[in-house]
Amino acid sequence: MSFFHPAILLRRYKRFLADVRLPDGSELTIHCPNTGSMKNCVLPESPCWYSISQSQTRKYPQTLELVTTPGGHLAGINTARTNLLVETALRAQVINELRDYQTLRREVVYGSEKSRIDFLLRDKVTNENSDSRLCYLEVKNVTLMEAEGEGFFPDAVSERGSKHLRELMAMVQQGHRAVLLFCVQHTGIQSVRAAAHIDQVYASTLAAARAAGVEIIAYAASIKPEQHSIVLDRSLPVLI
Repeated sequence: MSFFHPAILLRRYKRFLADVRLPDGSELTIHCPNTGSMKNCVLPESPCWYSISQSQTRKYPQTLELVTTPGGHLAGINTARTNLLVETALRAQVINELRDYQTLRREVVYGSEKSRIDFLLRDKVTNENSDSRLCYLEVKNVTLMEAEGEGFFPDAVSERGSKHLRELMAMVQQGHRAVLLFCVQHTGIQSVRAAAHIDQVYASTLAAARAAGVEIIAYAASIKPEQHSIVLDRSLPVLI
């Protein structure tokens, strides 16, 4: 995990930019790597943490990584890190539902709508038996908390999210295994559900996907900026 540098978040704007105040009092514009609404995650004059890229070509070398929410929790808002967190957990056998796969591939094109699956797992072998089915694993980052402890996805209307659910249902119909994993990067969230009040189509499609045999699970991250650490380490209930 990259080294996290502390700052004070002043504002997030134009989707991809944020202004922060450094410990010496100077102000800096940094990259915000989250295209979503970041609803309930942006609190002006609150602690945040950023990383620094070694790339010589980036206009904004610093990247916003962690923010403090209005409720005082921490949220990881860098969606580019989500799949890395999940891959690390998969390889460490942390995700119980997805243990014992021998092969892992990322960003594989599949489905009639030409999506890219986040992870394609195969060759599951245990002491008891083997499972020759391919496992299609789609990952979604969750940072929206409304009522205390209640996490929601998505935080804005997501036609792409509904498309991914349709593709997963099609994989189940073809005899494969399909799993949707909510990666929760918010220290206050204790359960996850579809945000029907934001995207009713997604909520309905998620319910249909579960009924069709798509497995829906959630795992939460332990976030410790002082240790420069974000690690998926525990399962959360998904309420549909």
